[in-house]
Amino acid sequence: LHAFELLVGPYSVAHLRISQRLRDGGVADASANVYLTDTLESPNTPSEGTRTLLQEQIVRDRERAQQVKRDVPIVVCLGNPPYDREQLNPDEDGQRKGGWVRYGERGSDEPPILDDFLKPASEAGAGVHLKNLYNDYVYFWRWALWKVFDSTDAGGIVTFITASSYLRGPGFVGMRRKMREVFDELWVIDLEGDSLGARKTDNVFAIRPPVAIAIGVRAGSPSPDTPATVHKVRLTGSERAKLDTLDSVESFDDLAWRDCSSDWDAPFYPSGRGTYFTWPTVTDVFPWQQSGVKVGRTWPISPSKNVLNERWRSLAAAPRTRKADLFINRPTGKKVTDSVKGTGSATGGHLSIAELASDAAVPSTTSYLYRSLNRQWLLADDRLIDRRSPPLWAVHGDKQVFMTSLLTEVLGPGPAAMATASMPDLHCFRGSFGGKHVIPLWRDADASVPNVTNGVIELIDSVHDAAITAEHLFAYAYGILAQPDYVRRFWDELEMPPPRLPITKDANLFASVAEHGARLIYLHTYGERFGGPEDDGLVPQGEARCTRAVSQEEYPADFEYDPSTRILRVGDGEFAPVAPEVWEYSVSGLEVVRSWLNYRKREPAGRKSSPLDEIRPERWEFTEELLELIWVLEATIALESKGTALLEEVCESDLFTADELPVPTPKERKPPSPIPTSDIQPGLEAQPSTPS
Repeated sequence: LHAFELLVGPYSVAHLRISQRLRDGGVADASANVYLTDTLESPNTPSEGTRTLLQEQIVRDRERAQQVKRDVPIVVCLGNPPYDREQLNPDEDGQRKGGWVRYGERGSDEPPILDDFLKPASEAGAGVHLKNLYNDYVYFWRWALWKVFDSTDAGGIVTFITASSYLRGPGFVGMRRKMREVFDELWVIDLEGDSLGARKTDNVFAIRPPVAIAIGVRAGSPSPDTPATVHKVRLTGSERAKLDTLDSVESFDDLAWRDCSSDWDAPFYPSGRGTYFTWPTVTDVFPWQQSGVKVGRTWPISPSKNVLNERWRSLAAAPRTRKADLFINRPTGKKVTDSVKGTGSATGGHLSIAELASDAAVPSTTSYLYRSLNRQWLLADDRLIDRRSPPLWAVHGDKQVFMTSLLTEVLGPGPAAMATASMPDLHCFRGSFGGKHVIPLWRDADASVPNVTNGVIELIDSVHDAAITAEHLFAYAYGILAQPDYVRRFWDELEMPPPRLPITKDANLFASVAEHGARLIYLHTYGERFGGPEDDGLVPQGEARCTRAVSQEEYPADFEYDPSTRILRVGDGEFAPVAPEVWEYSVSGLEVVRSWLNYRKREPAGRKSSPLDEIRPERWEFTEELLELIWVLEATIALESKGTALLEEVCESDLFTADELPVPTPKERKPPSPIPTSDIQPGLEAQPSTPS
C-alpha cells in the first residue's frame, strides 16, 4: 500500500495511524509507505539539494514517491480527489494548477497526458466547455488512468468518488472516451446531490456538486477497439437512505445496474428505452445553438432605463483613478483600460472606459431577458460586456425569436422551453447553467435564412402534403416543449439531454400544435412576436388588477402572497386576484413571479459587482409590468389543458423518427459566418447624457 499526501498535517497523522495499526497487527517493521508529495508533479523531476535535516527527510520522501510514480506497478488506485475548478484572473502571473498532467514534461515535445481528455472534446465541437476540465478531480482521474493502465499493459482497477460532472457534461467527451478505451468494464454509482440544479437532491457530503462512485476494471492487455461496458445505478432519497444502501452492499449483484450506451463519447447514462429515444433531438432539428450574453458585471443591467442612465453618468463623471473601482474587473473580464473599435458614436469608436469624458453620451439600451419572463434593460456597449456572444447580436432583428432551454443539463419541473424576443442572458432560462442553451429561429437579422436543418421542412411538407414554413416548425416545437406536461411525461427520459421532439405526420394535428405554440410565443414575448391579425401587440388583460397603488413615498422593501385571499402585497400596494398557480409557476425551479419581484425590491436579489449597483430606482415604476407578467401567466396556465391534450394526441399519432430526418452538417451547427465586427450591437446610437 502506497499513499500520496500533499499537506504536512494529514501526512503526519497518516504515518502515525498506519504505523500504529501495523504494530497492533504484529508487524515488526511498522513503517508506512505514505509519501509527502504532489501527485500531479512529474515522476521524472529530480530533487533539489537540501540544507537541514528536516529538508533532507522531506526530499528523501519525495524521491521515494517519485520512484513509486515512475517504476512501481500499481494494481489498484483508489481515492477521493479534491474538487477545485480553477478560475483565475488571466493577468495573474505564474503557472496554473494541474502540474505535469496538464503541462507535460518541461522541455519535452511530448504532449501532456491531459490532452487525451481535451483533444477529442475540441474535435467534437465542445471546445467551449473545456473550462470545466480544469479541475483537480479531472487531473487526478487522468493521472490514475496513466499510472495503472497507460504505463503498463497489465490490468488493474481505478475507483474514485468524485464530482459527477464527467458523467454527462459535453466537455467531458474525451474523458469518457479515454475511460472506455482503458477499461473492460466500468460501474458507476450515481449518488446525486445537486443543490444548484433544476432537480435538487440530497448529497452524501456537505458540498454542492453532485458526486458519483466509479469502479473501472481491466483484466489484462487493453482492447482499444472495443469500448468498455458501462453499468450505472442511481441511488435516490435522503442522505441517510443512500448511506444505508451503500452500507448494505456486499457485491455488485446487490444493486440494480442498467447498461449505458456503447458509443465512445456518449454520456454515462443508461441507454434510452421506449419510443422517446427514436425521435429527433431539438438540436438536430434546429442545429445552431448559442450561449447567451455574459455581461460579467451587474450594474449595466437594470429593470429601469433611468437607473442605467444615472449609473453611466456617474461612471463618466468619476475621476480616472475612481473609474476602475466603479467599472470593476471580473475574473475573466475586461479592464477599464480596454479599447474597443467600431462600437459606434456612443463610445467615440476607440475610447476606453478609463478615457471617458465626464459628459460622454449614454450608450443605447436594449431589452434584455435576464431570467425567464423577466425582461430588464442592458447598456448595449461591448466595453461593458465580458462575453458578448457576437452571433446573437448579428442575428438580432425585428422578426427574431430565441427559444431558451437546458440543452446540456437536466430539466426540472415546468416548461422545457421559454421564448423571448429580447437579447438573452447566459443564465436566462433558470438562473444558472450557462451554456449553449439559446436556439435562434433565424440565422440572420433579416429573417431570410432559417435555423432549420436543410431538408427537414421539405420532408415534412412531402408527408403532410401541405406547405409549412420555418415559423410553423418553430411554433410547433414550442407548442410541444413549452408544456409542463412534456417534462412530467418524460421525466426519466429527460435525464439524457437534449430534449427530443415528437413530430407528427398528421398535417391537421401539426397545424393545431403550431397554432397553440404560436399563441404561447406571443404571450411569452409580451406580444412582440407571432401575433395574429386580431392581436394589437399588447398582452391580453387578465383578471388581476392593482387594487391598492404602491406608495411613491417609500420604495418597497419586500413582498408577500396570501393564497387564502389571493392578494399579492408589494410594499404597501396590493394586486388581486392572483391565483396560487400564478404565484407558484416555475421554470425548472425558478419561481417566476418571486424571482421577478426579488430583482425589483429595495435591496434586490443577486450579487453586486460595483458601487454603481447602489444606484437604484427611487420610486416604484413597475406596476404595469407586474400586471403584464401576471396576465401572461394567467393566459399560459389557462392554455395548459389544451396543450396537454395536444401532446397526448401527438404521442399517440404516427411520428417521424430521427432516422427519417436529414442529419445536420457541421456547417449548420456553427454560427452564421461572417459575423460583422463593426456593429455587433444594432442601434448603438448615442443618447443625450442628461434625461430628455
